[in-house]
Amino acid sequence: MINELLKTLGFGDKEILVYVTLLQHGKLTPASLAKIVGINRTTVYSTAKELVGKGVIAEDLGGKTLFLVAKPPADLNMLAQKEEKQLQDKKAVIQNAIGELQAITKATQYTVPKIVFMAQDEVENHLYKQTPVWDESILKYDGCWWGFQDNTFVQNYEKWIDWYWEKGSNPKTTLKLLSNESAEEIKKKKFDRRQIKFWKESHNFSATTWILGDYVVMIATNQKPYYLVEINDALLAANLREVFKGIWKSIT
Repeated sequence: MINELLKTLGFGDKEILVYVTLLQHGKLTPASLAKIVGINRTTVYSTAKELVGKGVIAEDLGGKTLFLVAKPPADLNMLAQKEEKQLQDKKAVIQNAIGELQAITKATQYTVPKIVFMAQDEVENHLYKQTPVWDESILKYDGCWWGFQDNTFVQNYEKWIDWYWEKGSNPKTTLKLLSNESAEEIKKKKFDRRQIKFWKESHNFSATTWILGDYVVMIATNQKPYYLVEINDALLAANLREVFKGIWKSIT
C-alpha cells in the first residue's frame, strides 16, 4: 500500500526501498544501508541524493562517518510545498512572457487560423470554448446550424449537446441537421430549436459535419482516436450550407 502511495508522489522503486528502510532504522551509514537493501553503495549514494532533494532524508555530517537520517514522515508535506512554489514561479514567468509577447504583437493584427486540428483529448474542451464563436458567426447569416450529425457523436458528446441547448447557446440560434434514427434513439431530450431529419443516404457519411456561419467543422467519432477539424472559410461554408439546405428541403 505504502509503495503505491509513494509512487503516486513520484518516488521510484529504489527511492522507496531506501526511504522506508531509513524510516525503519532511523539512521544508517551508506555502507550499512546498501547491505540491508541489497543495492550497491554507488546506487545508494545517488538514490540518497534524490531523497535529500525531495526533503525526506538528510545527511548527518557531524562526525567522521557519514550517516543518512530519515526525517519525520510529516516532512512529506515539503513535496507539495515545493511543487506549489514551482507552480507560482511558473505562473509569474508566464505572465511576464504574455506581457512581453503582447508588446511585440500589439502593432500586428491577429488573424484567426484557417484550419484547426483537435486530437481526441482536446475535442470536448474545444466544443465548449468555440460555442460562442460559432454562434456569433451563425447569426451573421440565417442563425441556423446546418449539416449532418453521426450517431457516434451523440453517443460520446450527449452531455455537451444538452449543455448547449439548455444554457450554452445563443437563444436566437436554431439547428437543422440531417442524421440517422439510431442517433435520435440515443438522444431522448427534445429541444424546440433543434430539428433533425432522418436521411436514408446517411450511411455514406462517416463523420459529423457542421456548417456554422463561416466555419465548417468535421468531427470523426466512429473510430478511435477521435478528432476534430475546423475550417474558417466563408466561401467553402457558404457553398456547403447551400448543399445541406437543398438536401434538407428535399426530405419530407
